[in-house]
Amino acid sequence: MRGLFRWSRKWWPGLIPLAVLWCLAAWYETVPLEQNLAAATTAALKSDVLDKTRIVVAGRDVTFSADAFSEEGRRSALTSVEAVPGVRLVNDRTRLVPEAKPYVWTAQRDVVRVTLSGSTPLPAIKARLAEAAKAALNGVEVVDQTGFARGAPSRFDAAVLLLIEQVARLKEGKVTLSDKSVSLSGMARELGGREAIWASLRNLPEGYSVAANDIAAPPYVFQANKDPVGGTLTLSGYVPDNKVHAALVEAAERKFFGEKVTDNLKASIGAPKGFAEAVTRALGALSRLSTGSLEVADREVKLSGDALFDGAANQIRQNLAKELPEGWKAKAEVSVKPAAAPVDASVCQRLFSEVLGQGRIRFESGSATINVDSAGLLDRLAEIALRCPAAGIEIIGHTDGDGDAAANQALSEARAKAVADYLVKAGLPADRFKTSGQGSSVPVADNDTEDGKAKNRRIDFLVR
Repeated sequence: MRGLFRWSRKWWPGLIPLAVLWCLAAWYETVPLEQNLAAATTAALKSDVLDKTRIVVAGRDVTFSADAFSEEGRRSALTSVEAVPGVRLVNDRTRLVPEAKPYVWTAQRDVVRVTLSGSTPLPAIKARLAEAAKAALNGVEVVDQTGFARGAPSRFDAAVLLLIEQVARLKEGKVTLSDKSVSLSGMARELGGREAIWASLRNLPEGYSVAANDIAAPPYVFQANKDPVGGTLTLSGYVPDNKVHAALVEAAERKFFGEKVTDNLKASIGAPKGFAEAVTRALGALSRLSTGSLEVADREVKLSGDALFDGAANQIRQNLAKELPEGWKAKAEVSVKPAAAPVDASVCQRLFSEVLGQGRIRFESGSATINVDSAGLLDRLAEIALRCPAAGIEIIGHTDGDGDAAANQALSEARAKAVADYLVKAGLPADRFKTSGQGSSVPVADNDTEDGKAKNRRIDFLVR
């Protein structure tokens, strides 16, 4: 017995390396089998549309979990796994993605980004819609927070693609699709954008409808900036049509005698009633400033800048609102530029000649009534007169050669007096001015042409 025990103690340790070899052989055989089954299972599922797919292989048993987008898709995926050669048992842990009721998709736009949220039915559609948003929004950041859900209405992707086009037309706002009902809110990026959105929504797929369209048009803005350093008047913003566009540019060129007009205006619908008249009047007020800016937004006029002297500033503040069409408002933030240094009579004469060489004082046809387009020029003349307070000034009127000589003489005198009256209202002493008329007796150009006649109809300043 003792010998048998001694013998057993000699042979059983030899089983240990055999067991190790057996385990290693089993491991080397099982691991490749499991890896092959996992790869084969993954390959078999390529044609199935799934989300969050996970495959775990233990021997020849497969645990398969995934989110399927339909019952048919789930069954198809299970069949694909069960048909893989070598699979003995499939542990089914698949589930259907939740169903959304109502089925909602939303695009929210702010200043810097567009956020997509809500539900999409399939990964391919989700990717397609995100790419379409990036393309339509041209560089604006797109954040896709949509998840997957069943229950999308028919032609869901076609409807959303159309709505993405409308998001691109918004400055800010929200577009929501709830089942087949569309709601929009916010502000269009450009004038006419609201109308373009309305037109596009007529192309929604059949059965879809617009529950709410609260898209607002942006303010209808016209702007003008007078820069004395650059000698420019820059017009920007919107005008209703080409006819008004041309008329406003022409009015600006008449009113601003010393500035080059830079025209950056664009035509767009949405102008408020009385727009052309209000802008024309407001440009007249701006022309009286040494530097300033004008903004016309909807039915409100905002004017800011420096008038040439106190009298002009007071007149602009008091009269701007009165000159606008009914229903319009005005806000005039007008200060007075620092007074220029006094000069002697000879410098005054030179300054008068320079200004009158750039523009001429206009009158209504056959009348001594000063045209409103000349307000800016007259204010500039008043500022010059203020710089030589001791000098006397003779204002001399001239006409063209048309008509009766006696009538022309009377008209030239009346026009000279009208200019003097304007300067007195500006705050200059009446005793500084003397007026006279020369009729058509001192032409500076040929009276046979319209251009020549226009040059002959003039006012001269003589400093004494």
